[in-house]
Amino acid sequence: MSRIVTLIGATGLIGGKLLELLLKDRRTYTVRALVRKTFVSDHPRLQQFVINFADPKAYEPHMAGAEAVFCAVGTTNSKVKGDKEEYKKVDFDIPVFAAKAAAKCGVDAFVLVSSVGANPENNQNFYLKLKGVTEEAVCKEMITSINIMRPSLILGERKERRFTEKIAQSVMPAISWMISSKYKPIKAEEVAAAMMAVAETSIRGIHFYDYDGIKKLVDS
Repeated sequence: MSRIVTLIGATGLIGGKLLELLLKDRRTYTVRALVRKTFVSDHPRLQQFVINFADPKAYEPHMAGAEAVFCAVGTTNSKVKGDKEEYKKVDFDIPVFAAKAAAKCGVDAFVLVSSVGANPENNQNFYLKLKGVTEEAVCKEMITSINIMRPSLILGERKERRFTEKIAQSVMPAISWMISSKYKPIKAEEVAAAMMAVAETSIRGIHFYDYDGIKKLVDS
């Protein structure tokens, strides 16, 4: 594992689980968390940096010297009140700005949380098209190892209420045997563990991981 890593999305469901794993792993010397506002933590190996995520240059000082960057950000339609431009500022701008800064600073590995079904050609679903376009943009950056997680429904307790997702979390595990493996729900901690595992390898190139790929990373 990298001696220094940068994490974006540390207060989210997957990002929070990843932060826990990184801080427990003694091979990680320092975790730099880029945040909108600081959160309570006195862990000696955690550094929090409040940045303006809309400023591409704000990322670079916190990428320099990092061997891996983890990006686990995402918003919801309700949070942005249906404003697609605001949605894009989170789900597209932040990952792409982070990838550009990582490439400029010579970061070896970039790990992004996307979504199953991401497709830049999908004109029927704004969310999946945006995820696909974001993946496409990130993959253009000159980074030695780009790894993209494509989970379906994420299982876990979120800080904010998501009524529809809560119902799905109750129903989907019971019927997951009926659906294609890549659409099966998966625990947030498993996605986080897979992100950490892939950053520990020397794998080069661009790689995508759906349910089966994530599980394989966790179990290997």
